[in-house]
Amino acid sequence: MQDEVEKALHRLNWQGKSLLAAGRTDSGVHASGQVIAFDLDWRHPVEELKAALNALLPDDIVVRQVKPAPPGFHPRRDAISRQYHYRVIFQEVRDPLRERYAWRVWPPADPRVLQQATVALIGKHDFAAFGAPPRSGGSTVRTIYQADWFQREDVWVFAVTADAFLYHMVRRMVHFLIAVGQGKESPGKVSDLLKMPEAGEPVTLVQGLAPARGLCLIAVNYPSATELEERGI
Repeated sequence: MQDEVEKALHRLNWQGKSLLAAGRTDSGVHASGQVIAFDLDWRHPVEELKAALNALLPDDIVVRQVKPAPPGFHPRRDAISRQYHYRVIFQEVRDPLRERYAWRVWPPADPRVLQQATVALIGKHDFAAFGAPPRSGGSTVRTIYQADWFQREDVWVFAVTADAFLYHMVRRMVHFLIAVGQGKESPGKVSDLLKMPEAGEPVTLVQGLAPARGLCLIAVNYPSATELEERGI
């Protein structure tokens, strides 16, 4: 996706080498709320820039909004939280069209058990059992502000918002929660996995990843324009 957006920008006389983004997603993961930033000498209304970019981009990529950013703004470093949705279908028979954007699971998980186990994820914890930091030796402590399941027709959606995420963190959490909902794991084990490890104690990653296709970056949230200005951004 980055390559396609950069090619479109170059056709609009963009002189940069690499655009800035709020983050990278795994191959196969979708995004409806990705944020990018770039410097461009554009002397027309911003709505015309949105139209120009969309005219140059392939059909599976679209610019939904364009607006000027404060000087020094960085879409990754200035983000205060990110929200992901993971879609699950409890269905015995294959559904090729819908499975492009969801994980089909059978036997079904108990939604009440899913909710019960998910509550333990909320708050500030060491999520080392669920993922790796972006940089070797980096912190694995993250704060989850919101995590729950909701239903849209026959699709169950895991919604989670956090200050940041570890590599594969959401997909590991979903895989483990589904196992709990199917009775393969105990709900109480979620809390056990979040306990801070003793110094020097090795951490074992939760085995199993939910497929990338069910995951979507929904939103990246930032401080208000006033707060950014106060911080000198």
